[in-house]
Amino acid sequence: MPDQSEQVTAAYSGRDEVYEAPDAFKQRAQISSMDEYERMYRRSVENPDAFWGDQADRLDWQEPFDTVKDTSYDSDDVHIRWYEGGVLNASYNSIDRHVEAGRGNRTAIIFEPDEPDESAEHISYRQLHDEVSRFANVLKKNGVEKGDRVTIYLPMIPEAAYAMQACARIGAIHSVVFAGFSPDSLADRIEDCDSDFLITADEGRRGGGRVPLKENADKALERSSGVRTCLVVKNTGESDAG
Repeated sequence: MPDQSEQVTAAYSGRDEVYEAPDAFKQRAQISSMDEYERMYRRSVENPDAFWGDQADRLDWQEPFDTVKDTSYDSDDVHIRWYEGGVLNASYNSIDRHVEAGRGNRTAIIFEPDEPDESAEHISYRQLHDEVSRFANVLKKNGVEKGDRVTIYLPMIPEAAYAMQACARIGAIHSVVFAGFSPDSLADRIEDCDSDFLITADEGRRGGGRVPLKENADKALERSSGVRTCLVVKNTGESDAG
């Protein structure tokens, strides 16, 4: 019987094989062939400003940029700046322009619930736009402004994406904290970024169990006196979180 190393070698014995993509797939791809990729790569090396200027034109800008790149490695003035003078909104580029281009009914997010017997949720760009706009208005109503730091302590649910997009939409800075972290770890991260707004959920679902997120958040806030508002997403609806 072959040992483990021989089994691993056998499993990867086909690593040198080349699998051609179907023509239909190539036609939908952003880069349709290796020749095209090589041409793009050469241009990015030989004329980087022109290449990256063209890539930037694929985005929607509120204010056009003046220069593509400005770099200095001088010990007295080390800096790397891209697209100086330009202004864009990441949320608009992620959502709105797809709706405006007639792609509003296309799927933007596929959410797979924790429970295997629950069906996946397909969220369209139009639905995403509505949810993010609603979330952004909630943040603004609660005093969140451009430049404010917002801590997001949520499980892997659609509202986590809504919250991040909503922050980008109004110019707030979001800090995502993994929902499996302890109250102390959450408190440390709130303090490190000087956040005064926390978004969490009543509970999270993970591996068939429940994670007491609001309870953890309450413990963290005992150490983080700077947080003025805690917004709670009703996820399971089965805890005493208020």
